[in-house]
Amino acid sequence: MQADHIGIAVRSIATTLPHWERTLGVVGSPPEEVPTQKVRVAFLAAGDTHIEFLEPMTPDSAVGKFLDARGEGMHHLAFAVPNVDLKLAELAKEGARLIDKVSRPGARGRRVGFVHPSAMDGVLVEFVQTP
Repeated sequence: MQADHIGIAVRSIATTLPHWERTLGVVGSPPEEVPTQKVRVAFLAAGDTHIEFLEPMTPDSAVGKFLDARGEGMHHLAFAVPNVDLKLAELAKEGARLIDKVSRPGARGRRVGFVHPSAMDGVLVEFVQTP
């Protein structure tokens, strides 16, 4: 399994992305809306993985609630898998608590599924399937 990206919750991509671009010397992607998660995202290449900046589109989104409770910072770790639905089914069979029982549309045309932090030692984990 390979790391896909590290998700960071931010209040404003417009403010945050230029700071990271200057610091790391790379250019990020244009922001993209992910309506199924009520977020805008932008990605920044970081070696073999990416950093995903997540900005809530509404205060009641999962990222909006995260920011209210914890402030800006690391939100999740994401791993590439060949088939998200199979991975989620495998984890469900093992008794893991899931946020998603089946995959849903994610950023960059990918399918994604989340595992609850209680099943992963306090870390929100996302599985990503590339089209």
